[in-house]
Amino acid sequence: MVGVALLLNYVETMVIPGIPAIQSDFSTPANPVSSSTMSWITSAFLIVGSAVSPLFGKLGDSYGKKRMFLTALAFYMAGVGIAGFSNSIYFLIAARAIQGIGFAIVPLALAIIAETFPKERIATAQGVVSATFAIGAALGLIIGSYVVQDLGWPWAFHSAFILSAVLFVVIAMFLPTGTPGTKMKVDYESVLLLMAGVTLVLLYLTEGPYEGWTSAFNVLALVAGIGLTVGFFVAESRKTNPLIPLHLLRIRNVLVANLTGILSGMGMFMLFFAVIYYAELQSPPAPTGLGLDVISAGLSLAPATVLMLVGGPGLGRLVQVRGPKPAMVLGGLIAITGFTLFIFNRATTTDVVVDTAISMIGAVGIIIPIVNMISVSLPDETVATGLGLNTMLRNMGGAIGPVIATTLMSTYAVTRIISTPAGPLSMSFPTPTAFDYIFYLAIACMVAVVVLALAGKNYVFKKRTQA
Repeated sequence: MVGVALLLNYVETMVIPGIPAIQSDFSTPANPVSSSTMSWITSAFLIVGSAVSPLFGKLGDSYGKKRMFLTALAFYMAGVGIAGFSNSIYFLIAARAIQGIGFAIVPLALAIIAETFPKERIATAQGVVSATFAIGAALGLIIGSYVVQDLGWPWAFHSAFILSAVLFVVIAMFLPTGTPGTKMKVDYESVLLLMAGVTLVLLYLTEGPYEGWTSAFNVLALVAGIGLTVGFFVAESRKTNPLIPLHLLRIRNVLVANLTGILSGMGMFMLFFAVIYYAELQSPPAPTGLGLDVISAGLSLAPATVLMLVGGPGLGRLVQVRGPKPAMVLGGLIAITGFTLFIFNRATTTDVVVDTAISMIGAVGIIIPIVNMISVSLPDETVATGLGLNTMLRNMGGAIGPVIATTLMSTYAVTRIISTPAGPLSMSFPTPTAFDYIFYLAIACMVAVVVLALAGKNYVFKKRTQA
């Protein structure tokens, strides 16, 4: 589980430093690749992954979690395998969509932990995996910068294929089979409704900054997406074997975990987007950001990964000993502290390193109680489905966060004339006010997380004693 968690996020962030090179390789004077098209390199993975997570969770509950885990990993392996040989930007986007199916690995991995470990040890194990996700993301930015610079962007995918193939063999051989599943029939009609609805809503959020929030196409996508999602819940209320039993969503801790998942996803991805942009930004003559190169910006996240490696299991232990409620409150307060520091203390690289480390520790402190609440509060036969839904909601929050950040950076911007070899060029740069507002909104998200956490129901599992 740890190896796959590391691989998944390592690869996804490894792609980011290669985006400029990909755009250059696939652009021609007659047919340049636009920034809007390039955004689909990441969006295709996120949208498909969000849409299929509840489906694969349900399939895992019905037909066995290991079987569906290997199926999702096979899709991921196929996607990275062909992505490195892409001969056009559209082929690469299609390959990334196939990789998105593999994102169902995330809820299935957490469900396997919940199925394998005693309840009193689930939180600690999930803490290790949650920390690994964050570490993989940071390592991807750091190592990806060197891979793209020295070997070229296709090797981000070639290396991922080799690693995923090795992990597939190891997991197939050594991961216990687990429970066989309920064998209950999956309601594919409801699945299609949910997948279509979520896809259209995420499409609106992805294309809004480029096509306009009120463009006819985007408004149509949003209205259709909301309509299909509402239709899904109406259909679910009438099914005898629904994809998501709606009465389970009324369980207090399940509701708290899903709402905090959306809010924490928004806050953390606002931060992640703003910090990377701020670290690399340098607007003359008065600098707004730090002006770091891609590699240095990635390296600024390294200390945070070390702290998460230690903090993840420690926060999982806190959930085990004190329960999820105090752990989530603590995580929210730590994140608020980190975001507040960004407002008043970001003048140097060291400042950003410290602020990022504190914020990301807070993020892990929120994620671990969320997944533990879902794992413990739901019946065993619906845990993977519930985790799949929670993953989808956290991803939707994660999709909204960068949209908010982009909007603020476009709204609060100044125009500068800079010199280039081709002559003077007019460019727009976000002002310090834009970043301040991003962090204020991120703080508001975390305050809401703390309030919701206080409304949750706490529990503690006593350690088993041997007879």
